[in-house]
Amino acid sequence: MARDHTVFGRILLRSSREAAFVYAISSAGVVHTLTRACSQGELESCSCDPEKKGTSRDAKGTFDWGGCSDHVDYALRFTQTFIDAKERRQRDARALMNLHNNRAGRKAVKRFMNLECKCHGVSGSCTVRTCWLAMADFRHTGEYLRMKYNGAVQVVMNQYGTGFSRAYRKYKRPTKSDLVYFENSPDYCVRDLESGSVGTGGRVCNRTSRGVDSCEVMCCGRGYDTSRVSRMTKCECKFHWCCAVRCRDCHEVVDVHTCKAQDSAPWLGQM
Repeated sequence: MARDHTVFGRILLRSSREAAFVYAISSAGVVHTLTRACSQGELESCSCDPEKKGTSRDAKGTFDWGGCSDHVDYALRFTQTFIDAKERRQRDARALMNLHNNRAGRKAVKRFMNLECKCHGVSGSCTVRTCWLAMADFRHTGEYLRMKYNGAVQVVMNQYGTGFSRAYRKYKRPTKSDLVYFENSPDYCVRDLESGSVGTGGRVCNRTSRGVDSCEVMCCGRGYDTSRVSRMTKCECKFHWCCAVRCRDCHEVVDVHTCKAQDSAPWLGQM
């Protein structure tokens, strides 16, 4: 059965680092959402972590478990059963890749669990501490997985078909926290619907930026077009008691920069 690509397009059909990232971040998102739902009492099947009872210790000393610790272990088990079910039925190289990246995504959420505490005592002293485990904002998980995407390891199947080995000796050996992929990514500068790349022709870019949104990077050296665009914006906004914000509609003319299409790039005629 062909893998579904209705949400992210044909790009997921290739076993690339982009596919690895999508599987990891999706798995992490399910863990984070389910854990939060458990803590907020939105699900009958779970609640706060029942294991966090009694007393414990950390670098600062003894503390009492209290509050509502996020039950991330329940979310990890449920997500593993739910998300991995389809891949376990496939039993091919791509399935092993997806299972690995799903697990890396789940582990990333647990990596950023924080111990949060409140102090109790006379005049603000910390005679007794009450603590609980809480998930960090999902942005931390996303940034961590983006770094893992940048350092993803290209692998090949081992001779037994049961695991991976690095594709090139110069690469590091992948750990359980690393993202892995089989195939090189398509050229995203060029429109290629068969591979799932829509190209960067027509994309809006930032002429003054030095980052990935810059015209130099976004347009892949093809150059860009500039057009003057008239638009309406909200301006001169004021707060009126009580309780409304009123703005004027202001007209402005701005320069918009868009990447040249591949067939209009000046260097193509010189090839």
